[in-house]
Amino acid sequence: MMLFLILAPFGTFAALMLVVSPAASLFSAAAVAVATIGYDLYRGRSVKILAAGAALLFTAIGFCLLAGGEGLTDRDIRLAVDLGVLTLALGSILLRLPFTLQYARESVPADTARHPAFMTINYTLSWAWTCAFVAMIIADLLAVYLPSLPVWVGLGVAFAARNSAIFFTRWYPKHRLAQPAPQSH
Repeated sequence: MMLFLILAPFGTFAALMLVVSPAASLFSAAAVAVATIGYDLYRGRSVKILAAGAALLFTAIGFCLLAGGEGLTDRDIRLAVDLGVLTLALGSILLRLPFTLQYARESVPADTARHPAFMTINYTLSWAWTCAFVAMIIADLLAVYLPSLPVWVGLGVAFAARNSAIFFTRWYPKHRLAQPAPQSH
């Protein structure tokens, strides 16, 4: 359920870009991001870096589009979103607060959060998602600079990158926590 909420603004944006205007897609995605923030607050959880960043990102790009971005293509807009998400992910890592950490702390028992590998797991997961975002940006750039490339190639790369990151996010913490802690002498 949590992964669905985390990805909901981005899924909304991607799906709506296929059927409505880019501005409507961006503002709808921003609204979904704000709704996920509201849901978290209602449940007594913290405001997440990724959700707040997504709300700001989609809103800012939407207003830029309305304020004179008529020449931007759908691919340009997707690239701007992907670059913005990459910036959020890298920024969270540089600030020593990997964006997965907030979600993880609220979804695991306190003893798991105190496990010595917990921070390493969250850095690894944040880097895995960052790599997925880079793959999506590469797909966007290929679409921009090789317009003859079929649309399904970019969509396939994005789908594979996202699904690989989802699989890794579900698998890696269990795998890592199942390993015995290194012994110090």
